[in-house]
Amino acid sequence: MFELGRELKRLFAVERKPAEDATLSRGDAALLELLDLKLLSDEARAADVAAGRMGAKDKPARRLEAAIAWRELARRTGDAAALRKAAAIAETAAAGFEAERRLEGWARARCEQAFCALLGAELFGDPGLDAAAEVAFREVRAAVRGGVAAPLADAGLASIQARRQLDKGDAEAAREACQAFSAPIMALDNQARRVTSVRPLAAEARLARADLLCGWGARLKDESLLREAVAEAAAAAQRLDAAYEPLTWARAEIAHGQALALLGETTGDIDAIASGAARLADAVDHLTRDHSPLDWARTQVALAQALQSLGEAAGDARAFEQAVSCYDRAGLVLRDAPALPLRGVAASARAVCLARSAELTGDMAVLDAAEAAMKMELAAKSARKDPVGWALAQLHLARLYETRLDMTGVDRGERASAALALDAALDVFAEHGLRSLSVLAADALARLSGRTAATRPAE
Repeated sequence: MFELGRELKRLFAVERKPAEDATLSRGDAALLELLDLKLLSDEARAADVAAGRMGAKDKPARRLEAAIAWRELARRTGDAAALRKAAAIAETAAAGFEAERRLEGWARARCEQAFCALLGAELFGDPGLDAAAEVAFREVRAAVRGGVAAPLADAGLASIQARRQLDKGDAEAAREACQAFSAPIMALDNQARRVTSVRPLAAEARLARADLLCGWGARLKDESLLREAVAEAAAAAQRLDAAYEPLTWARAEIAHGQALALLGETTGDIDAIASGAARLADAVDHLTRDHSPLDWARTQVALAQALQSLGEAAGDARAFEQAVSCYDRAGLVLRDAPALPLRGVAASARAVCLARSAELTGDMAVLDAAEAAMKMELAAKSARKDPVGWALAQLHLARLYETRLDMTGVDRGERASAALALDAALDVFAEHGLRSLSVLAADALARLSGRTAATRPAE
C-alpha cells in the first residue's frame, strides 16, 4: 500500500536546494500521507525554512503548509511539541492572511488552528481544547459562505456538539447530531470531484460521524446505530484509493472493523466479531510502524479489543492470549507517550485479558503478572490530572482481586482491597456523571458483598 511513498522517498531523499521556496507537498494532505515518518519530519522542517526565508513568496501560505505538516506529524506520533508548533504556526499564518485581507486564506488557517485543538483534545483528553476549536470554527462560519473552509467548519462544529451529547443523549439525539454532518460532507464530496486533495477531508468527516455512531451504539447497546456506523465507515473506505490515500484508507478500515466487532458484541453474533477482527488484522498488515506509529498502535489496540470480545463470546483462552500480544505490541509505541489516555486504556484492558485467561486456564502465574502490571500502571497515573483514567485502573485492579477470590476461594485481604478500590472509583465516576461506569462499579461491590460467605479467610 505504501509503494508510492517508497518511490517518493527514493526520488526526494536528496538534499534540498537552499534557494527553493516550495516544499514537496505544498500543504496537500493527500501527498503527506505518502511520506514516511522521516520524510514527513523533513518536510515539516523544510516548510519552516521556506516560510522563514527572507524574500519568500506568499509567507502566510508557506506558514499554513508548515502548520499542516506539523499537525500530521503530531497525529502520527502523539508529540505534544509538534502539535503546539503546528498551532502556533497556523495562528501566525492566520494573522498574515488577515493583514493582507485574504479571507479564504485566513479562514483555512483558522480551521487549521481549530483542527490542532481538536487533535489535542482527542490525543490528550483535554475538553477545554474543544471549546477553543469551537470559537475558531464559529468565527470562520460567520465570515465565509463557500470554499473548503465553510464545510470544514460545519463538520468541526457538528463533531464538537455531538461529543458533548455522547454521554447523555438517546438514539434520537444521536441521529439528530449525526445528521448535522450531512451537508458539509456533501459539500466536501462535491469539491473533491474537482480537487482531489479534498477527498481525504471528506473521508475524515465521514469517519468522525462513524466514530460517534459507534460511541452512541456501544453506550446504548443500539443495534441500528452500530449498523449505521458500519455502513458509514464502509462508505468512507470505498471513496478512497489505498494507493494514494493509504493512511485515511487504513483509518476507514479500522473504523469499519471496530464497528463490526461492536455490532457482534451487542447482538451476540460471533461471526460479526470475527469479521471485524479479520478486517482489523488486514489493516495491521497494510500499516507499518515506521510510517505512522500511533495509527499502528491504535490498530493493534482495536484488534486486541475485537479479540477480547471474541474470547468472551466463545470462552476461548487463545483469543485472550492473542489480545495480550496485540496490547504488548501497542505498548512498544505507547510506552513513549505516557500522556496519552490510550496508554492507560491498553494497560487496563491487557490486565483484564490476563485475568480472563487465568480464569479459563486456572494459571495463577498469569494472574500474578496481571496484578503486578496493573499496580505499576496505577502508580504511574495521577488521580488529579486524569481522575477518570485513575478510577478505571482502580476498577480493573478490583476485577483482578475478584478473580483471585474466585480462583482460590480464600480471602487474604483481596475482598477489602477490591472494595476500597471500587469505592474510590465509584466516587470519581459519580462526580463526573459517568452513569454506566458507576453501574459497573456498584455491581462489582454487590458481587463482593454476596461473596462474603462463599470465601473463607486465610488461616
